[in-house]
Amino acid sequence: MQSSLEIARSVTPRPIVDVARELGLRDDEIELYGPTKAKVRLEGIHRLEAEALAAGHRGKYVVVTAITPTPLGEGKTTTTVGLAQGLNRIGHRAAVAIRQPSLGPVFGIKGGAAGGGWSQVIPMEDFNLHLTGDNHAVGAAHNLAAAFLDNSIAHGNPLGIDPLSILWPRVVDISDRAIRHAVVGLGGHENGYPREAEWQITVASEVMAVLALASDLQDLRARLGRIVLASTYDGRPVTTEELGVAGAMTVLLRDAIKPNLLQTLEGGPAFVHCGPFANIAHGNSSILADRLALASCDIVCTEAGFGADLGAEKFFDIKCRASGLRPDAAVLVTTVRALKMHGGVGRVVAGRPLDPALTTENVEAVRRGCANLAAQVEVVRQYAVPVVVAINSYPTDTPAEVEAVREAALAAGARGVAVADHFARGGAGAEILAAEVWEAACEGAPDFRFLYPDDLPLREKIEAIAVRVYGASGVDELPAATKALDAYERLGFGNLPVCMAKTHLSLSHDPARKGRPSGFRVPIREVRLSAGAGFVTPLLGEMRTMPGLPSHPAGEKIDIDENGEIVGLF
Repeated sequence: MQSSLEIARSVTPRPIVDVARELGLRDDEIELYGPTKAKVRLEGIHRLEAEALAAGHRGKYVVVTAITPTPLGEGKTTTTVGLAQGLNRIGHRAAVAIRQPSLGPVFGIKGGAAGGGWSQVIPMEDFNLHLTGDNHAVGAAHNLAAAFLDNSIAHGNPLGIDPLSILWPRVVDISDRAIRHAVVGLGGHENGYPREAEWQITVASEVMAVLALASDLQDLRARLGRIVLASTYDGRPVTTEELGVAGAMTVLLRDAIKPNLLQTLEGGPAFVHCGPFANIAHGNSSILADRLALASCDIVCTEAGFGADLGAEKFFDIKCRASGLRPDAAVLVTTVRALKMHGGVGRVVAGRPLDPALTTENVEAVRRGCANLAAQVEVVRQYAVPVVVAINSYPTDTPAEVEAVREAALAAGARGVAVADHFARGGAGAEILAAEVWEAACEGAPDFRFLYPDDLPLREKIEAIAVRVYGASGVDELPAATKALDAYERLGFGNLPVCMAKTHLSLSHDPARKGRPSGFRVPIREVRLSAGAGFVTPLLGEMRTMPGLPSHPAGEKIDIDENGEIVGLF
């Protein structure tokens, strides 16, 4: 069987100018990065939105989410792409909106993130690597603020910044555990004020979240100016605006704010823009990309990271709050073999053949694992959004196992269930799913609601997510979290939504708790403020904002062959 990279290379991409013209974009509204990718200028987005508004048109808005991930991967991106391809095949102009991957996972544990098989975004190599340089621009803007901060302290500290209060880390778009915690400023006065510091992965940066949530260039500038970097000795927050760096940060992001236009293997439009992690940040691609897709297409399939308890919750409570957009339907991706793992069967060991227990019929294990599926369906239903469960098909699935999934999904409140074979067959394998999703989206979510109101205190927002989404019995605050929450409420940030940072491997804070855990309390270790992005981030348990590399990183297999072609991406 061909690898995903081989499949991607077997297809000749359409000229991206043709894809853009079909969306209604003019040639002067796109900026080409070679023949197969382009950036869309904001003027083009605004014109298409104005024309759509005048015509009374807005595309259907569908978010794609999933059960709690397993090491096998459930194929959420592949399903998002396959669904859009299927929608196009049944006569509805559809677009994909997904995040750009971080180099950390590409060279670490995950590898590529452009989809798989016959449901991919191309060019696959560009998608997974530097694309148009947006992630590098985010890192440069973030680190510029860090440099300005230390520079201000070194030059007499005119703002009265307390070095022990600095909240702003540095970032790099590589998983590097050795710099999670470090000491900077060593070597005398000329090398800065010695202090403890940390590095985070670039996609965890508040700058990335700001970019994804900004509505235009001026909104981006205003949000960047509100970022809080540290406190003064008397407890007053210090912003990038006061430090005089917000304008320069905006300049570095002037091109990065423009959505990137690529295409699926079947030539449909794909918007790839921003890449915040869902277990650390808010886990969704940009508002601008979604707006562009909604103005130019009949339906947009936008992906939310990890399970519904993470990416979808943040899509609803953070992204939809910021954009003012309301979803019409949700797709929840699952696989039979992943449900077996949640049912206590099978073990995945990197580098070893797949455990036979995961490919042998075991209906009871599937039924047990469906407790996780039911929980994730119920998460979405709390927002009054219709849910279609997509069973990402594998050849080893049996009819009895598929029927067990169907029964559990419908019993949990799913509007429909469809088996999809898009990995092997592309859009043709997702036509049944596409028809089910289109019908659900046309029904819409007229009673859509947020999980909590803006004026609910931060502690009650955190508890609402922990209890109603994760299934916890309550929340425990560590002293650092209590101090931060008290301070943020006092400083007037209590009306912000909450962006929980927790493991993606469990509904709980503990990655070892599979299925649908119960009887646990959520520990809040610390709470961080993202005033520019417009949310507060509690850190649950031992959650880290800088991943580490596995014992055998994916980068070991990535190379250049004798013809200068990239090999090893998957």
